[in-house]
Amino acid sequence: MPKKLVWIFSKRYIAGENIEDALWESRKLNAEQTMVTVDILGEYIKELSEATENKKQYIDLIRRFTREKIDGNFSVKPSMFGLLLDKESCYQNIREIVSVADECDTFIRVDMEDSTCTDAEIEIFRRLKAEFPTRVGLVVQSYMRRTLSDVRDLMDMHSDEAPLNFRLCKGIYVEPAEVAFKKYQEVRDHYLEDLEYMLQNGIYVGIATHDRYLVDKSFELLEKYNTPKDKYEFQMLYGVTPDLRSRIKSAGHRMRVYVPYGVQWFGYSTRRLKENPNMTWLIIKALFVRG
Repeated sequence: MPKKLVWIFSKRYIAGENIEDALWESRKLNAEQTMVTVDILGEYIKELSEATENKKQYIDLIRRFTREKIDGNFSVKPSMFGLLLDKESCYQNIREIVSVADECDTFIRVDMEDSTCTDAEIEIFRRLKAEFPTRVGLVVQSYMRRTLSDVRDLMDMHSDEAPLNFRLCKGIYVEPAEVAFKKYQEVRDHYLEDLEYMLQNGIYVGIATHDRYLVDKSFELLEKYNTPKDKYEFQMLYGVTPDLRSRIKSAGHRMRVYVPYGVQWFGYSTRRLKENPNMTWLIIKALFVRG
């Protein structure tokens, strides 16, 4: 599909192409008592020189947002820093970003990408948490067959003073059946299994979902384990299910919105389209209405 058509869809889900756009949207969300996590779009670079430029952009982002006192933190994709080109260079790039986050008293979330990256991204997270125990978290995906085992394996890094911190999502990358659950309810069931383990063990969890069923079941688990309000949060994507977001906040739960921005918006947008193919017809309709 041509990029101009995808942009019709994308404008709803992306803050914009530059840092000023991200600041504007983040301020609006903060005014609604909603935290943010900011992500510069881009992934799977081809040259390490791109990683250097991406690192600079993130450092500028962190300094600007903390100076502006935005209530938020930051998400990074390791493939944007050379994970598939040179793992050590990737680690050093992200470590420098986390070091700046430490100076600025903020937090970095290491995103989880497709299954070819999982082992390396867990290793990066381990190394970073060992040095910066309260400054880093990790994304885990309930559709991956290995996720609960990975979470258990990371418990050696968990403590009351520096708890593990995960964003739990379903997962969006296309994976083979041998590594990922495929059935809709099966993925939901494992999401709840992962969440219950985290709540049982005092892990800080970002409950990242737009699935009303999972939200309601999460409410039940939070009540079951009498989880304090400051030990978890709900998370949603920018532009997605605002009514559900309001309902969660009205029930007294903290909310964080994932705010992506940048010129490399096409890959992010096409993944959203794959997640919700019905949007394709809305794009085509918009084209003819404009015409």
